[in-house]
Amino acid sequence: MNTHIEKNKKIEYGDFQTPKELADLVCQKLVEIDVSPHCVIEPTCGLGAFLESATTIFTHTNKLVGVEVNLAYLNQLKVRSKIFSHPERLDIREGDFFKFEWNKLLKELDGEILVLGNFPWITNATQSVISGSNLPHKTNFQNHSGFDAITGKSNFDISEYMLIKVAEWFQHRPGYLAMLVKISVARKFLTHLYKTNTGLSYSAIYRIDAMKHFGAAVDAGLLYARFDPSLHNYDYDVFDSLSSQSHYRVGHRHGLTVKDLDTFEKLGYLLGNSNEKWRSGIKHDCSEIMELTEKDGKLFNGLNELVDIEPNYVYPLIKGSDVANNRISTTHRFILVTQKTVGEPTKPIKTMAPKTWAYLEYHANYLDSRRSKIYQNNPRFSIFGVGSYTFSPWKIAIGSLYKNLNFRLVGPTQNKPIVFDDTVYFLSFENYEEAKKVFDFLYSQDTQKFLSTLVFWEDKRPIKTSILNSLKLNARKALIQQLQLF
Repeated sequence: MNTHIEKNKKIEYGDFQTPKELADLVCQKLVEIDVSPHCVIEPTCGLGAFLESATTIFTHTNKLVGVEVNLAYLNQLKVRSKIFSHPERLDIREGDFFKFEWNKLLKELDGEILVLGNFPWITNATQSVISGSNLPHKTNFQNHSGFDAITGKSNFDISEYMLIKVAEWFQHRPGYLAMLVKISVARKFLTHLYKTNTGLSYSAIYRIDAMKHFGAAVDAGLLYARFDPSLHNYDYDVFDSLSSQSHYRVGHRHGLTVKDLDTFEKLGYLLGNSNEKWRSGIKHDCSEIMELTEKDGKLFNGLNELVDIEPNYVYPLIKGSDVANNRISTTHRFILVTQKTVGEPTKPIKTMAPKTWAYLEYHANYLDSRRSKIYQNNPRFSIFGVGSYTFSPWKIAIGSLYKNLNFRLVGPTQNKPIVFDDTVYFLSFENYEEAKKVFDFLYSQDTQKFLSTLVFWEDKRPIKTSILNSLKLNARKALIQQLQLF
């Protein structure tokens, strides 16, 4: 088979075959925490490392069922399984997770079930890129609405969908789940159980060294859940490793996922709503045309074309990487801002800035072919993430993709307000004095601790507006009074 095709197939099926050593460690950990199932199901069993470990370690289990869609793996497993401990307990079947009749199988199995294994480590967006078909029927299963449903938040890990389907198996029966997944997926899944009020008695995440076991630079771990329809315990423990006793407690409070409950509760006075809102920078999805670079006093676009347009709609631009690395005093980047508010008509540009309109029309093939649905049924050459706040002279900004809580106080340049790309979140202010007060508050010890209880650094975008907007900015007055007591 062509090497490129083989690679795509490996990606399509999230093909990280579990090494036997790790499967043994997982099964031993489950025995250690008193998991003793009547039956084990491995829904995507691959070459069967977990089945092999389970036949040896779960000595009292009556039946072990493995389901696999890859026929080459299935045939190898059937040959290998003859030397497993008590192979008569094994039931190996061909099946596609998304089409298999799971309810029929579950009715065949009595007692408590352990669902064990390693679901694919791939997103639906990656599947689309490689034209993969290992996908569920496309539905908005996360129930996103509006803007979130048609932008990045509609992307999801295939394993997240699969975990949610497995959780449905335990709506009316107790049982266990133990699955190797990305840490971010484990947290999303446990949040889903909380939001859906799924019966749960205990859950935990045990970190693993994915580079050692899979050669993958991924934050991954063992997700463990003990289902019980009569209980609803949604706080969970996160352990440093399968062997570690050291852990911290994560829970859900006030609609937020909190990774340090003790500190969060001590600093509860900082939680609340504020009049000032953190906003995202401008989204345009066409950097070649909309973003410009100044060279020797002239502007060039991403195609390296000289751009001669009126200055009316051109603003200095700072990106998330600039904010993260404190490159905020000067910039050679600019952006074409076609609207003052979302949905504003763009036709007036033709009269007010004819050269700018001609530039946009000349490059219309780039702008009109933007793939995101948000541009449909909106004025031509629209942008998003724009409002009166975009044009305020003073701003406090933070990069959403970087693993720190470094805020920057940013003022105007060249007599224009600086604007940001959509990897930046910011607050806007009309004067320096008020901006500086809030900036100092954000760097106070308590504020930094409070925000740290809500940020999960392994996330692709660890800083989120939901976290920033949970901070009550006017609580700075209470903080000042508190400090004055000492």
